[in-house]
Amino acid sequence: MTQVLELKIGWLYPTLMSTYGDRGNVIAIQQRAQWRGINVEVIPYDRDSDPDLIHQVDIMAGGGAQDRQQEIVMRDLAGAKAAAIKAKLDAGAPGVFTCGSPQLLGKFYEPGLGEKIEGMNIIDLETKHPGIDTQRCIGNVVFEITAKRLAAELTELLGGQKPLIVGFENHGGRTFLGPNAEALGKVIKGYGNNATDGTEGAFYHNAIATYSHGPLIPKNPFIADWMIKTALQNKYQTEIDLAPLDDSLADRARAAMLKRLEIN
Repeated sequence: MTQVLELKIGWLYPTLMSTYGDRGNVIAIQQRAQWRGINVEVIPYDRDSDPDLIHQVDIMAGGGAQDRQQEIVMRDLAGAKAAAIKAKLDAGAPGVFTCGSPQLLGKFYEPGLGEKIEGMNIIDLETKHPGIDTQRCIGNVVFEITAKRLAAELTELLGGQKPLIVGFENHGGRTFLGPNAEALGKVIKGYGNNATDGTEGAFYHNAIATYSHGPLIPKNPFIADWMIKTALQNKYQTEIDLAPLDDSLADRARAAMLKRLEIN
């Protein structure tokens, strides 16, 4: 009898951190797994959730929020919840943290107004808003994934193609990586982490943190496949080969956007 594979997706604070349609990442992961006959359960992880609930999930997803909602979430993530999330990521669970949620993983977020908010201190990064009168980083973004292991695995998954990410960014904060953090990629078009050093996002074990949203995965479905494969291999401790899907529509959309942005 063929074993039925199962995945549980932990959706972090869906009522507070889903401002920019980032629930689309959860939907895309879920659907692409189900198309392959994998049973999927989405588990909301909110303020009233038991910290131990995170130990049940195989994949984590977090989105963006306004500063007030993000402050509520970051204060809620202190202590046992932060420890549970770090333990899960350290064990290799893949995660996709887009828009504002990468700031949760860092040391702190300093808003344009108000006091500095401590993060979970999982990734060596800091985020500061330069002031409410400062221009936001808004627009289409394209970047190449350069995180060494991830780039190699995605290149193999893409049949030798360079892993380019197409997305949209809208953030006031500027994120700076410390010496112990690995950038997710290098900016080709757009602002990236801080509009100055050319870096975009961060990569930690199997967690992807990026300002690219809109949402990210429907525009770049190979990210979902990498996460699904990684999560299943981590859970079942065996090599997993995913059945291919017809991504011709997504591929045409990506090609059209790259052409529009004059990216060869």
